[in-house]
Amino acid sequence: MLAAPIAVAHGPTRQKVTETIEIDAPAAKVWDTIKEFSALDAWHPAVASSEATAGNAPGSVRTLHLGGGGTIVESLKKYDGGAMSYSYRMEDAGPVPVTNYTSTISVAGKGDGSVVTWKGAFYRGDPNNNPPPERNDEAAIEAITGIYRAGLGNLKKLVEGR
Repeated sequence: MLAAPIAVAHGPTRQKVTETIEIDAPAAKVWDTIKEFSALDAWHPAVASSEATAGNAPGSVRTLHLGGGGTIVESLKKYDGGAMSYSYRMEDAGPVPVTNYTSTISVAGKGDGSVVTWKGAFYRGDPNNNPPPERNDEAAIEAITGIYRAGLGNLKKLVEGR
C-alpha cells in the first residue's frame, strides 16, 4: 500500500495583544476623552493630527498623521457609545509592521475609577516564511504593544490631571 504525500502549509499566525490600564476617574469621564473616533490626536502622543470622514458612524475612515512621520488609515467597524466601546480596522498600516489589523478599545467602570482595555489582532507585516526582522511577528507585537502602552499611559495622565 502506498501512502499519499502530505502537504504541509505554514504561514504566519494571527497575533493578539491586549493592554489594560486602571484610571482614577469615572468611566464616563474617560470615555468622554476617547469617544471621538476622529480625535485620537487628543490623547495619543504619537498622533500629531487626525480626522475622520463620518465621525463615529460605522464606515467612517480616519487618517492619522504621526508626529514622527507617516500616515495610518483606519475604518470604524462598530461604535457603541452606551457600552463605551468601538472597533476599527487598519486599512493602511503606514509604518506599522502589521497586516489585517483589527482592534477594539473600551472603557468599563471599576469602583470609583475605570479600566480601559485596548486589544488587537493582526498578522506580521511580511507573510513570507522568513520575514526580515523589522516585519516579523516579534516586530509586529512590539509595535502594537508600544502603541497601546503609549496611548493608555498618556490617557491616564490626561484624565487624572497628573
